[in-house]
Amino acid sequence: MILRIRNRLLVCAALALAADFAYGEPEPSALVDQQHCMFCHTRDAPFLAPSFQQIAERYRNVPDAHVMLEQKLRLGGKAHWGDMAMPPAVERGGPLSAEDAHTLVQWVLSQ
Repeated sequence: MILRIRNRLLVCAALALAADFAYGEPEPSALVDQQHCMFCHTRDAPFLAPSFQQIAERYRNVPDAHVMLEQKLRLGGKAHWGDMAMPPAVERGGPLSAEDAHTLVQWVLSQ
């Protein structure tokens, strides 16, 4: 019985790990929550802003796009996907360090 439960837990852990690899980098949940990313974005469908997959498709292979995206996350920026501009980090959930912006951008580009 214990062996069966252990095996089921291992299978569940393997499936969760496979789901993370299917989407690339594991989601930095604390940063996503702190910056209220999901208020405007979703992983795979446009909402108030483009999906993370759309952003990744547009910028993944653009040289140095991560620099522009990291700056936009920290300072905000004009709209490139419609009428809604990206608000600065201080208006979304507080200041965002360069390292945290880099973490978020790498995760988005891995979608």
